[in-house]
Amino acid sequence: MELNRNIKMILQYDGTRYHGWQRQREAPTIQGILEDTAQELLSEPVTLIASGRTDAGVHALHQVCHFFTRSNIPPESIKRGLNSMIPSDIRVKEAVYARPDFHARYSVISKTYEYRILNSPELDLFLRFYTWHVALRLDLDKMRHCLASLLGQHDFSSFRSSGSGNMNPVREMIRAEFQESEGGLMRFVFEADGFLRHMVRNIVGTVVDVGRGRIEAEAFDAIFRSGDRQKAGIKAPPQGLFLTMVKYD
Repeated sequence: MELNRNIKMILQYDGTRYHGWQRQREAPTIQGILEDTAQELLSEPVTLIASGRTDAGVHALHQVCHFFTRSNIPPESIKRGLNSMIPSDIRVKEAVYARPDFHARYSVISKTYEYRILNSPELDLFLRFYTWHVALRLDLDKMRHCLASLLGQHDFSSFRSSGSGNMNPVREMIRAEFQESEGGLMRFVFEADGFLRHMVRNIVGTVVDVGRGRIEAEAFDAIFRSGDRQKAGIKAPPQGLFLTMVKYD
């Protein structure tokens, strides 16, 4: 019997304990746990395809994946079954039938990532797995200036880590915002039609270096246009990064 039912799922997960999305032979991953559990639930091999891979320690509020199955179990029952079997730091928020041609990765129009920083002299113990703690007071005006130049279609090679499988470094940045709330909690929000390897973390690390005074604000545009990753700033740590939305047609 053909695998003729396409199931789309929306996931949330706390990436703290996991070595990212992609299955690995000797390390726990989101994909590995979900595929193994779905195989047990459905009594057939399951291959999950996600909108994109998240790295070790990175979180998701709205990850999208899909898989094909020959099972007659309704999507809502698959959701309940998986949630009763998987660890509590992974949740299936929604499961529905999708069109046969729906593809969680190739059908994407845009993705949104949020990066959270705690800019405070003291570390908050209960935010240590969900923010990057930066003790030195940051210059927020200079940081906001940097984000404006990212909007539009550009070559983002300066913020692409080595080992990227993306041959084309050109991406369209739809939104690049910076928000501040009480207690020193800061949020960067980036929406683009796609992201290169570690692109968000490299942008945030460079912008924070500007806020610290390690890089002049006037130099940010030149670094961006250079296409040279070596000229950019540090890579921000993974725990502050959240995949917050994936949009489709």
